[in-house]
Amino acid sequence: MLSVAPRTLACVDTTLQDPLLGHVLDGRYRIDARIAVGGMATVYRAVDTRLDRVLALKVMHPSLAADVSFVDRFIREAKSVARLSHPNVVGVFDQGTDGPYVYLAMEYIAGCTLRDVLRDRGALRPRAALDILEPVLAALGAAHRAGFVHRDMKPENVLIGDDGRVKVADFGLVRAVDTVTNTTGAVLGTVSYLAPEQIENGTATPAVDVYACGVVLYEMLTGGKPHSGESPAQVLYKHLNEDVPPPSAAVPGLPFELDELVASATARTPEVRPYDAVALLGHARAARATLTDAQLDAVPPQAHEAEHVGADDRTSVIPRAVRTDPVQLPLPTQDEERFHRTSLLETPPPPPHAPGHRPGGNPRRRLFVIIAAVVLALGIGTGVWYINSGQFTKVPTILSQPKGEAERRIEAAGLRVGAVTEKYSDTVDRGEVIGSDPDPGSRIRDNGTVTLTVSKGPETVKVPDLKGTALAKAKSELKDAGLEPGMVTKAFSEEIPKGSVISTDPGAGTTRTSGSAVALVVSKGAPVDVPDVTGESEQDAIADLEDAGLKAKIASARVNSDEDKGDVAKQSPGEGAQLAEGDTVTLTISKGPVMVEVPDVTGMKVDEATSTLEDAGFQVDEDRGLLGLFGDTVKSQSVEGGDEAPKGSTVKITIR
Repeated sequence: MLSVAPRTLACVDTTLQDPLLGHVLDGRYRIDARIAVGGMATVYRAVDTRLDRVLALKVMHPSLAADVSFVDRFIREAKSVARLSHPNVVGVFDQGTDGPYVYLAMEYIAGCTLRDVLRDRGALRPRAALDILEPVLAALGAAHRAGFVHRDMKPENVLIGDDGRVKVADFGLVRAVDTVTNTTGAVLGTVSYLAPEQIENGTATPAVDVYACGVVLYEMLTGGKPHSGESPAQVLYKHLNEDVPPPSAAVPGLPFELDELVASATARTPEVRPYDAVALLGHARAARATLTDAQLDAVPPQAHEAEHVGADDRTSVIPRAVRTDPVQLPLPTQDEERFHRTSLLETPPPPPHAPGHRPGGNPRRRLFVIIAAVVLALGIGTGVWYINSGQFTKVPTILSQPKGEAERRIEAAGLRVGAVTEKYSDTVDRGEVIGSDPDPGSRIRDNGTVTLTVSKGPETVKVPDLKGTALAKAKSELKDAGLEPGMVTKAFSEEIPKGSVISTDPGAGTTRTSGSAVALVVSKGAPVDVPDVTGESEQDAIADLEDAGLKAKIASARVNSDEDKGDVAKQSPGEGAQLAEGDTVTLTISKGPVMVEVPDVTGMKVDEATSTLEDAGFQVDEDRGLLGLFGDTVKSQSVEGGDEAPKGSTVKITIR
């Protein structure tokens, strides 16, 4: 299956080596292959080296990066899609800059575009068409309800993953609802899918997406576009002045419900269409519910030969109808056709409710479009850009195809297979196509030559033997071998010097994919047994630790303990632990014991005296002697009442 990412195809010169191929952008994204080139950006397949994830990287052409309006539009795409967070919208992971490059990191979809499907298969069964339309409408519905309009819906922007998921891509033209573009009075869009109000005044409401989806549905049901012409201007004229025909006119036998669905979505008056994609989704589901399985699965006759991507399939800048500057029809660029339209008649248009006036029927506009079509068709003032158009074809979709299948597709397109080179790839299976020159979708003369780059699979390398190697040098040797230093852990070793490698995981000689991480176990040297220094003076404890090859650190806080003031009350780690030479033991110094006043218990009965002393925090020892065996009164105590003694110490009472 073909692996594709969001793209807007254009006719570009692919003979020059792309400087970004093999480059790591922003220190993170390794660019492996160019997928497509559009008017604003080039899309690459890349690998996020931090997360080891394949993604699509959309990089703005450096020549546009200095234009604030283009950069703003580029960043707006990232923010808009991030807000949507919908399962049927191609997600944006990151946005940033690296020198002259402004980029978006996006979800990579392995599969194909709806344009690829229509080119290869022509008309689809009604069930398949609705299965694609409904998730597209769900995605656009989320955008509409979030306050955005896509403005450039077309088969190229519908991605169909290998797992069957349908996603909407390329929100680069997204606009807030009810806004009009400010590009010098022009409207952005793709000729074949522009709504009449979009052509006339640049209106960007959910209704323009609804119209485009109606055209896409017509194309899926019939295999061809509803309006065609020898020039984009003729197509614009038909959108303004002709209704989209019912699909059943091209494919007899299609159910009336599908004709109604297309007619509702493509009404030339926007108020007649479903309000937004959510409303159209409801209509589509209602239409599906009325159809039988036989109607849904009917195999359509191929009424239209599948059409290739052309000038009317690319995003264009189309000035609105009302202009006062002279006619200027420059030669279209390879990326986008710019149709500068002007008022050729000085007579003002009739008011909206004047006799004979109807929506989409401005006589001045119709006359202009006819004149513009003639000018474009004859090449007057523009250069004859249709000359030799029949001598070109498109490089077929061959990415991620087996080499033999790719060669078959190239030859079937009337082209020749040139040199085949091989290259390692972490993401494309061995024997499948990584790229071609020219790229898939590019224009090329008939009988032209296409060179292929085929995957050798992941590059594998052997883990070097690093035992006994210093850590810094070991890391360098791993990188030289095409591997990455991984997690570093430490362990004791009687043999390996401190700071050198004991072992690796995977072990030396193991074969691993280039770029894989290798964990390192580094020696802490021979273990040192920690001596017990509690109860020692601070100076003696430090000396004993240094003699053992360890360092001492004195804790800032002192504690009360049974140890004498100034001696070590406790240590961490304690006796018996093992440390590496030069490691540190923390010592806590004693403030001495807590002193408590001893209560006077002489003359008390034994039980009362014992309870009183224990409540004060002392232990009690009874001395009865021979004379006190039968006595029950305290005659004296070892610490006089009112004196202080360490808390927890023992007070002896004499009983007589």
